[in-house]
Amino acid sequence: MSAYIIGRITVTDPRDYAAYAEQTEALAREFGGRFLVKGGAQTVIEGNCPDRHVILEFPDRQAALDWYNSDAYRRILPLALSASSRDLVVVDGV
Repeated sequence: MSAYIIGRITVTDPRDYAAYAEQTEALAREFGGRFLVKGGAQTVIEGNCPDRHVILEFPDRQAALDWYNSDAYRRILPLALSASSRDLVVVDGV
């Protein structure tokens, strides 16, 4: 069953965040993942939303967790954490 990493992100340092974001697509592919949403225009229809959303699809929950916990991702994670405020979750598909 597919699993999704969903991120709600407020970017605080666009330059450093861009340095992080440009590395994530190739890395996700190594774990069978692909971005379905990566920023992009949004229209808020309810509530308060951050300025950026991401949705990554992985073959299953373990692949998503393996990507997040990989040494390669852990090397770029400090860039994301210092350049943004964010919430990430792993959600199983239907």
